[in-house]
Amino acid sequence: MPVISSAGPGDDAIVTGLSDDTLLVMFARGDRQAAAELTDRLGPRTYAVALRVLGNRAEAEDVAQEAMIRLWRMAPDWQQGQAKVSTWLYRVTLNLCLDIKRRKKPLNIDAVPEPEDSAPGPADRLQDAARHDALQGALMQLPDRQREAVVLRHIEELSNPEIAGIMDISVEAVESLTARGKRALAKALADRRAELGYGDD
Repeated sequence: MPVISSAGPGDDAIVTGLSDDTLLVMFARGDRQAAAELTDRLGPRTYAVALRVLGNRAEAEDVAQEAMIRLWRMAPDWQQGQAKVSTWLYRVTLNLCLDIKRRKKPLNIDAVPEPEDSAPGPADRLQDAARHDALQGALMQLPDRQREAVVLRHIEELSNPEIAGIMDISVEAVESLTARGKRALAKALADRRAELGYGDD
């Protein structure tokens, strides 16, 4: 267990090398540096998952903020070694997304916003934006559970056992959801491969 002390020169590098688990315990003991590091690590990932699941930037920002708030509130009760902080946070994020989807009608695919893009050239930016828009549109056509599984597996690149823990289902169910989701995405995007700049491989 690390010794908690006031932040000083070189503390940034020390905190950066610690696990999420350790940082959360440090935060619960009042370490602000740990909170900042965890926010930098987990905030963008939480937002990315929410954006892919919901397809709406404002809602994704709200979900990410609420998920992080819940993490801070839970911190004093966190028991090291029993679970991964990121797994807990992904589960909360998906539940918050589900709550939002239950309260509103499905989004119009044409209204799905695209994220900021820092590609260098205008042509590249247009191509990347078109690809993102096409993928997001196809994702929004998937059933909720398939979309969640596909986002966690193929965009967040989590393992099937991790996803099973997050979604509270079996590994076999994860494999089935991701396989069906991937097939559905491929079918939805099949007629747009040339338009989006993908080869025939």
